Amino acid sequence: MKFKGFMMIARGPFLLLALILGFLGASVAWYESQEFGGDFNLGYAFLTGFGLIVAHISVNVWNEYFDYRSKIDFKTRKTPFSGGSGAIPSGIVTPGQALWLGIISLIIIIPIGIFFTVVKGWLLLPLLVIAIGCILLYTPFILKIGYPEWAAGLGLGLLPILGAYFVHTGEYTFSALIASVPSGLLVHNLLLLNEFPDVEADKTGNRRTLPIFIGKKRAAIFYSVTTVIVYLWIIATVITGDMPVFTLLGLLTFPLAFRAIEGAFKYDDMSKFVPAQANNVLVVLLTQLLIGIGYILGGVF
Repeated sequence: MKFKGFMMIARGPFLLLALILGFLGASVAWYESQEFGGDFNLGYAFLTGFGLIVAHISVNVWNEYFDYRSKIDFKTRKTPFSGGSGAIPSGIVTPGQALWLGIISLIIIIPIGIFFTVVKGWLLLPLLVIAIGCILLYTPFILKIGYPEWAAGLGLGLLPILGAYFVHTGEYTFSALIASVPSGLLVHNLLLLNEFPDVEADKTGNRRTLPIFIGKKRAAIFYSVTTVIVYLWIIATVITGDMPVFTLLGLLTFPLAFRAIEGAFKYDDMSKFVPAQANNVLVVLLTQLLIGIGYILGGVF
């Protein structure tokens, strides 16, 4: 497999999400080590970040593989943010290569998970099992049971933050859960908005994404409400003292979110909807990055 093919099927530009998830989880752990004492291991932070990148590659590759098997890849409306990479249908990557890359990426994750389970405690194991379940079952099963977006929010949002926190502290805390909620909602919405252009193609594969399950207009309303909740959550948790005041930096992305919300209701006009997708991606990445920076500043000052 050529490097171009690997980057296409792994959806290279979107792997930045995994890096930011690892950064945010480590930032929360570092902040608490400064405020309350405790362990923080920079090497563990880098290893966790690597593991999250490989896990994200695995998610993307399995999705591409199963989309090809179901022939959905040949029917989707391609945008820069949705519709698949086209690596397999175009022949740049063979189905066999995609299958092996999916298997190898999972194999790489397992020893990392075992290492942290041995070093930091068995309570990490249930999180890893759920995460792997989300990776393997998402496309062939979860997508077909109605409202599948929760799995992305959980497996590529909330759980990575808790896991990145656990590898330093050896425990799950209420404060870590508080910090992970925005990530869960944001990644949930990342998937949700990107599903709109694929509604007709997804129907042929018996998928029941939210835009199919409740209709595009209601799904756009749902997206808008959950987006606003992210910002209300940041404000509320700062007021209650559960997140440091510097995490209010996350509010800086609200103008982008407002544009994404406006565009979400233009789902039948791709000239307006694609910019909404772009703004949504920026909201997801920058909001989490700014929250992580907020935790670091909270630990410094």
